[in-house]
Amino acid sequence: MALKPEPTAPFHSVQYALRVLETVSRHGGGVTDVQIARETGLPTAHLTSLLLMLRREGYVEQVGDGAYVVGDSLVLLGSGSTRREALQAKLQQTLDQLRDTVGAAIYISRYIDGEIKVTQIAEGPRTPRVNEWVDFRSAAHASAIGKCLLTQLDQDGRRDHLSRHKTARLTSKTITNERVLFSTLDSQPPTVPVLDLQEYAVGTVCAAVPLTAGSSVGCLALSLPVEHAHRLRSAADTLNRRAAPVVLSLAL
Repeated sequence: MALKPEPTAPFHSVQYALRVLETVSRHGGGVTDVQIARETGLPTAHLTSLLLMLRREGYVEQVGDGAYVVGDSLVLLGSGSTRREALQAKLQQTLDQLRDTVGAAIYISRYIDGEIKVTQIAEGPRTPRVNEWVDFRSAAHASAIGKCLLTQLDQDGRRDHLSRHKTARLTSKTITNERVLFSTLDSQPPTVPVLDLQEYAVGTVCAAVPLTAGSSVGCLALSLPVEHAHRLRSAADTLNRRAAPVVLSLAL
């Protein structure tokens, strides 16, 4: 599988967050934000937003004197046989919170061995998942998930995928012309959510943003019934802003 060069997406903040966590972990008795800034080299304004996110996710806590210490979420991850289960549980908790914040079903999808795989979903009675009437593996050209993953592949990787999964017309809005599809993917800014406006299924709109964690190709997505289409762009912007905790969970 061939990957495009890493996009200049906002997920570099996750690398900074990992540096902050390493610094806090080294100081068992607590460390001030001034000391964290000194040791990580991060600007104060950027560090403040990172610390807010890390506190919200439970990775760090602020004690009485204002110093930061390791939070319960990081302690629970620990090591050994329970680490994978703890990471999955933390990731699901993060997705559930995001579902409730944006009022939409949330998905994590990965591109694994040349196929699209939805690995985790957060849904609820008021936020049902999309009806997978066509296997997502065969609908990369039409779904927000698929298009977002394809944007992260180079031309050869895309052609390889479409040689195995033809661009069938799923709705009247589906792009079936490979040249037009590739042009659309190439013009997609890496920091802007990919949208699906009833291209996969009539009655459903979706959005997806890339999850850049190492060399893996993944995305974070949401779906809404078409009667809530007026909320799609604001929900997609929230999804984009809140993607960092998800990437952090995948990177730990």
